[in-house]
Amino acid sequence: MTPDQLSATAVAVLSSLVEEGALALPDGVPSDVTVERPRQRSHGDYATNVALQLAKKAGTNPRALAELLAERLRADPGISAVDVAGPGFLNITVEAGAQGQVAADVVAAGAAYGSTEAFAGEQINLEFVSANPTGPIHIGGVRWAAVGDALGRIFTMTGARVTREYYFNDHGGQIDRFSGSLLAAAHGRPVPEDGYGGAYVVDIARAVVEKRPDVLDLPDDQAQEVFRAIGVDLMFSEIKQSLHDFGVDFDVYFHEDDLHRSGAVDKAVSRLSELGNTYEQDGAIWLRTEQFGDDKDRVVVKSDGQGSYLSGDLAYYLDKRSRGFDRCFIMLGADHHGYVGRMMAMCAAFGDTPGVNLEILIGQMVNLVRDGQPLRMSKRAGTVVTIDDLVDAIGVDAARYALARQSTDSNIDIDLDRWATRSNDNPVFTVQYAHARVSSLLRNAADLGVVAASHPDLLVHEKEGLLLRSLAEFPRVVTSAAELRQPHRVARYLEELAGTYHRFYDSCRVLPMGDEPAGDLHAARLLLVDATRVVLANGLGLLGVSAPERM
Repeated sequence: MTPDQLSATAVAVLSSLVEEGALALPDGVPSDVTVERPRQRSHGDYATNVALQLAKKAGTNPRALAELLAERLRADPGISAVDVAGPGFLNITVEAGAQGQVAADVVAAGAAYGSTEAFAGEQINLEFVSANPTGPIHIGGVRWAAVGDALGRIFTMTGARVTREYYFNDHGGQIDRFSGSLLAAAHGRPVPEDGYGGAYVVDIARAVVEKRPDVLDLPDDQAQEVFRAIGVDLMFSEIKQSLHDFGVDFDVYFHEDDLHRSGAVDKAVSRLSELGNTYEQDGAIWLRTEQFGDDKDRVVVKSDGQGSYLSGDLAYYLDKRSRGFDRCFIMLGADHHGYVGRMMAMCAAFGDTPGVNLEILIGQMVNLVRDGQPLRMSKRAGTVVTIDDLVDAIGVDAARYALARQSTDSNIDIDLDRWATRSNDNPVFTVQYAHARVSSLLRNAADLGVVAASHPDLLVHEKEGLLLRSLAEFPRVVTSAAELRQPHRVARYLEELAGTYHRFYDSCRVLPMGDEPAGDLHAARLLLVDATRVVLANGLGLLGVSAPERM
């Protein structure tokens, strides 16, 4: 029996009590009851505080309501005991057979185990990375590559339809500086003021010249346009290849320049004007962002008729909503924190709900450490550490896991020496090794002719129960990770599951020894092992990390 099944049972009990008139809930029966694993095993398999939550609404005291619920829950064949504790907590012990059934359910569901309907029907747009096409992706952008892709996988597993989108900033001054830097590099001139340096600029400039040998004979203004057209495309192709090698591919690559060329900016400004949320002052058009929570109003069209930086954001957000996305996520670095207020005000100005139709997630800094010292620069990029530097140091799996393992609210120091080791000091090795160990045991079982089978009533050992309850938690972990936008919850769960499995294996003999015939208990434990394999593989898959069968 899983927490979700217990929750459904509790909801059914509440509903029957209301229908019988034994309980009054003016606000109706909740659709879900929180069921958690207690910290102390002596408190049962699961616990819920639903009586404390509903007692006031029901016009009774929590303990009396808890006693009423306990009496009904004890009648369920999958529940062996219900105790009322303290002011009204319910501690629930599940029948061994009902608990043991989890293993069969997990194996039967296979790759679908962990799926929920928490976001069923939602159309979600995830925009992440979106690094300017003026250089390789730096380490901060790599964090969002790992977290954003994992979040997309998690949302998909909870029923949402997800589109991963990369906003290609190919409009504005940074492109001018990049193309000017390429021109200077091709002629062997110094890097222009505010330009881009690093070996990659020389490499791309050389590639442009190979494609257009005549470019160096052109006047500088014409040559710079060639470097812009070809160089930006080459840089962006390199960015896409690095991301692909990192296991991250996007459904949509959206070009900022298209917004300005297509009239989308004008359309967005007109829409806001129709809603009465713009005004003219000093020859410019302003958006009334202050009345929607921003610290001041913002210019959207400057006095020279050119759109401000915000104008592109207006058009881009409206475009996403017009494409049918219910929720739009933008994932940004810590240096964009001041950007949140104006974007939320923009969302409200369009008549949408900030935090629902638009969410902005901020990721804190990432530092790489080697030999106890921080890495400051890349051999190729010159001034920043890049995605390729990280992958070269520890590999894709370790890089993705390390970046997704921490809350995005906190800075990360990635110790390259630790993450490159093949030991239990390396969290991703710990989880992958558990999967490989499980896979090895399953191969040995096949060689011995031992076949997994469901005998749920035989899985009564304490360590079996702990493993079963851990496996049963996985769907809730996935839903929680989606609801809180926190993929690191999956990683931490996998590490706990790996430890729980190892303790089970050390205490419970799975395969027969010597000439001992395989019995029902061996078959039942083998099914539990296979269920562990399924969950480890599914969890690693959500993080975009491989589940090796041999290590």
